[in-house]
Amino acid sequence: MARITGSYPDDLDLLIEGAVEAGVFGGKSDALREFVREYFEDHENERIAAAVALYERERITLGDAARLADVDRWTMRDILREHGVELRLGLVDEDDAAYEAEAARELEFDDEDSPDEESRAK
Repeated sequence: MARITGSYPDDLDLLIEGAVEAGVFGGKSDALREFVREYFEDHENERIAAAVALYERERITLGDAARLADVDRWTMRDILREHGVELRLGLVDEDDAAYEAEAARELEFDDEDSPDEESRAK
């Protein structure tokens, strides 16, 4: 887990401290994690912008960008193209390959598009 050091106004610190003392949060770190998580849940455009920026700077893979943006990989590809970001294709490492394999296993295909048993037997 990443560690962040920062500063914020005293009044905000007091509110967080009070929320911890009231049992709303287990600690200041829990409170800050919850605030950031809720922010990105409520602000889809900012979440997508963050994923695009990280992908563009080659800090994350396409799969990571899709996960962070909370969209599927194909939608993420479209989003990246809309932002003028060049796609990097190919597997980065074993973890990326495992992610790709898992995503492929989860794909669902329409039975109408696949040949029936008689056609396959011919």
